[in-house]
Amino acid sequence: MKYDIIIVGAGPGGIFSAYELTRENTGLKVAVFEAGHPLEKRHCPIDGERIKSCVGCKSCSIMSGFGGAGAFSDGKYNITNDFGGTLYEYIGKQPAIDLMKYVDTINMAYGGEGTKMYSTAGSQFKKTCLQSKLKLLDASVRHLGTDVNFVVLENLYARLKERVDFYFDTPVTGIGQVDGAYQVVCGEKVYTCDTCIVSVGRSGSKWMEKICRDLDIPTKSNRVDIGVRVELPAVIFSHLTDELYESKIVYRTEKFEDNVRTFCMNPYGIVVSENTNGIITVNGHSYEDPKKQTDNTNFALLVAKHFSEPFKDSNGYGESIARLSNMLGGGVIVQRFGDLVRGRRSNSKRIQEGLVTPTLSATPGDLSLVLPKRILDGIVEMIYALDKIAPGTANDDTLLYGVEVKFYNMEVALDENLETRLKNLYIIGDGSGVTHSLSHASASGVHVARHILAMRSWEE
Repeated sequence: MKYDIIIVGAGPGGIFSAYELTRENTGLKVAVFEAGHPLEKRHCPIDGERIKSCVGCKSCSIMSGFGGAGAFSDGKYNITNDFGGTLYEYIGKQPAIDLMKYVDTINMAYGGEGTKMYSTAGSQFKKTCLQSKLKLLDASVRHLGTDVNFVVLENLYARLKERVDFYFDTPVTGIGQVDGAYQVVCGEKVYTCDTCIVSVGRSGSKWMEKICRDLDIPTKSNRVDIGVRVELPAVIFSHLTDELYESKIVYRTEKFEDNVRTFCMNPYGIVVSENTNGIITVNGHSYEDPKKQTDNTNFALLVAKHFSEPFKDSNGYGESIARLSNMLGGGVIVQRFGDLVRGRRSNSKRIQEGLVTPTLSATPGDLSLVLPKRILDGIVEMIYALDKIAPGTANDDTLLYGVEVKFYNMEVALDENLETRLKNLYIIGDGSGVTHSLSHASASGVHVARHILAMRSWEE
């Protein structure tokens, strides 16, 4: 099969590339290849009753499929250059913001209307945070919720499937360049195209490394974020979440001067597990529908680790810590904060008697046997700092789930159009190492699509 453009990966970057390429009747022949399932077939077997932990599906429905890892996320689109990626370093700060706002208008047009946009602008909490040695980052946040996010994706797919060829459950095993064109290899089948856009997300990090080696595309090591997911009664953070929804707060530790940050805050949400390359880690979701909400709020506390020569495998470092957690707990470990600071393992009895009802079935254990001391010390410091702006955060019964690891693809050498050294081969989204969020990944897809359309128009 011969296509004008092939997109590898149906996550946010791939979806918005396909959308922009076919928004008007361009006549382009476009295909999207995705290793995971179509949206309607993405179902995690964990139900909390019969099946309580990961069973190792061949394709993880939480991480792969139409919508990517963001399909069952909290559906938060942060419009900011302060976090979520470094797209602005390639295309400029204002163009990056403009693209994120454009993505928001598309989400609103396809089912997100009526959802709320939050903002930290002028918030009283900036002063409160600074008084406690915390920094509240600037952002506007559109919260779709897991349920509305799913509806938006359904509507986008209904439109795209009429204009784009989708190949689901079709892993791409290789990409080659022959006579100026690209061959996309899927097992024994080969598809060709003039232009190739790669958008494989964080879960495609190992695959992306192989492709870059095969095509001699320069890369450099990125960071890895390691930490825990905190779960506590929603009322403790309600004064923050009711106004801001998601508060991105950074703390610089006194002991090591490491940065610890909050990430992916889910008011009235649930804690979930996810499978990345066979490794079980923890994450969180929340819903727009009040009927699906809980009495708890959860968020991650993460420490970013950058490595210098001679060590280059930051993801491998994170994986080793996650595997140790899996070894000790059979999956995700949960521990009461009070048990952690007392140096003892949590047990089922103390958790059941606590004030926080867990939303994820996890193995009671001891996170100090898993996380490096420097990282754990930073997390404990951060919890005490947050306790000053949200009293009750450092309560004994606050639950910590581990480990949470955010794997980032190595940074691929790209130009201002997110094009590699090979003409007409673009790498976008979290797979590029440039973006780390739904909004930045989606915006990168639009940026590349517009560049391709402009180039084709000029050539014609």
